[in-house]
Amino acid sequence: MALPVPSRKMTTIESAYLLEVVKGLVLTISHVIKNIFDPDHFRTIEYPDMKKPMAVRYRGAHRLLTRPDGKVKCVACMCCPTVCPAKCITIIAGEDPDDPAEKFPVEFDIDMLRCIYCGFCVEACPKDAIRMDTRIYEINAYTRQDMVHNKSYMVNLMEGKKPEAEDVYRANPSTAPAGYTFDEKPIP
Repeated sequence: MALPVPSRKMTTIESAYLLEVVKGLVLTISHVIKNIFDPDHFRTIEYPDMKKPMAVRYRGAHRLLTRPDGKVKCVACMCCPTVCPAKCITIIAGEDPDDPAEKFPVEFDIDMLRCIYCGFCVEACPKDAIRMDTRIYEINAYTRQDMVHNKSYMVNLMEGKKPEAEDVYRANPSTAPAGYTFDEKPIP
């Protein structure tokens, strides 16, 4: 058990916090002067025309790899949802019709709103089926449902084939959020 530390009485100058206020003002003024006389020190990136260079080991959006025959490498072993601390990965397994001894993911979903980008799913995968090497950090959507990345999205991610919510909601209007209005464009 720790012994209580006796607190000392603050002096009048310390209790007024005048010295600390002066220290803060000096620090702020020094930053202002440095930015005025050294404008190259304070750089602005003109986003989205220019993008910030990312570190080599940056973890971007998840992607699923495919085999040469076009099938997903994932064998639905359930290692990634088991090891995920955020419990954001959902896999529904099915048997491969060509090879009944092998499983494949019928559904593979990652809820990006819950994902903490720890990379445990990548490390746990015995088949090297999932990676976070896309270097994509612009993960955005208009609805929460669009932030759940499915298998087809993660397979086609590097080809830029992100499914648009508008097309999904037009095809199945019952899945559209309440109050959602469609643009006046025809269904292709």
